[in-house]
Amino acid sequence: MTVGPAVREPKRAPRRGIRSTRGERVFRAVNAVFLTAVVFVTLYPFVNIVARSLSDESYLIAGKVSLVPRGFDLTAYKLVMSDSMFWTNYRNTVVYTVVATFIAIVLTTCYAYVLSKPRLKGRGALVGIAVFTMFFSGGLIPNYVLITSLGMKNSIWAVVLPNAINVFNLLVMKAFFESLPVELEEAAAVDGLSTYGTLLRIVLPLSKAVIATMVLFYAVSYWNSWFTAFLYMDRQELFPVTVYLRNLLAGATGAQSAGGVADADAVQAAATLQAVTVVLTTLPILAVYPFIQRYFVSGVMLGAVKG
Repeated sequence: MTVGPAVREPKRAPRRGIRSTRGERVFRAVNAVFLTAVVFVTLYPFVNIVARSLSDESYLIAGKVSLVPRGFDLTAYKLVMSDSMFWTNYRNTVVYTVVATFIAIVLTTCYAYVLSKPRLKGRGALVGIAVFTMFFSGGLIPNYVLITSLGMKNSIWAVVLPNAINVFNLLVMKAFFESLPVELEEAAAVDGLSTYGTLLRIVLPLSKAVIATMVLFYAVSYWNSWFTAFLYMDRQELFPVTVYLRNLLAGATGAQSAGGVADADAVQAAATLQAVTVVLTTLPILAVYPFIQRYFVSGVMLGAVKG
C-alpha cells in the first residue's frame, strides 16, 4: 500500500492579546493617579492624627509631626484611658449603638417589606410620607419640645427613637424586597405560612447582604452621632464618647482663642488628648468593617439595581 506524503498542518500564529489604544492607556494612567490622590487625601488626616497621638509633646509644639510619630510617647493614651468618665461615655456609645441599630433594622425592615407589596392599599401615600421626611422636618425646637413632653429627655430613648428610620436605607431595602421572586412568597403561602412567617423564614434568610449593609450604615451613623445626645441630655454620665470628644475640642478651641504664648502648652496638650480620643473612638468601627465589607457592595447593588 502506497502511503502518500504527510500533510503538514499550517503553523498557527501565536495568539496576541488585544492591544490597548493610546486613549485607553492614558485613561488608565490618569485614573490610577487620580485614585491614588483620593486615597492619599482620605488617609492623610487619620494617619496624621495617629502620628500626633503617639508623638512627644515637644515635637508637636515645634510642628515637626506629619505622617510619622516623633519621640514615641504614650503619656496621652495613659491619661485618657485613666479617666473613668471616658470609659463611662464609651460604654454609653456601645449601648446606644447596639440598641439603636437593632431597633432601626427591625423598623426599617418591616416598613420596607410592607412598601414592597404592589397590592397594598395606600402604598403610594405611605411612600410619599416617607419621602416627604427626607426634605422637610418638624424643626429643632418642636422636636425638643416633643421629646421633653414625652419624658424621654436624659434617657437612651432620646437618642434611639427620633432617627430610627433612615429614608434612604428604607428605599434601598424596599427595592431589594421588590427584586425577590414573587413565586417564593406564593409557594410559602401555599405551604401555609403567614405573612410574618414568610418574612422571617423566607425573605430574611435571603436578605443577609442588604441587612448587613444596613447594619453598617446605621451603626456608623449612631456611633458618630453626638448632637442628639448633646441636645437631649444634660448629665455628663449619660453622654456618648463623641460628646466627650466634642468637649475636648471645645476646650482646645477656647484655650486657643483666649490664650497667648503662655497657654501654648495647654492648647497643645488638649490637641494631643483630642488626637488620642479620635483614635480610640475610631478603632472599633475599623475593626468591625472588614467583617461586613464583603456584604457592603453586594447589598447596596442588590437593593439599587433592577433586573
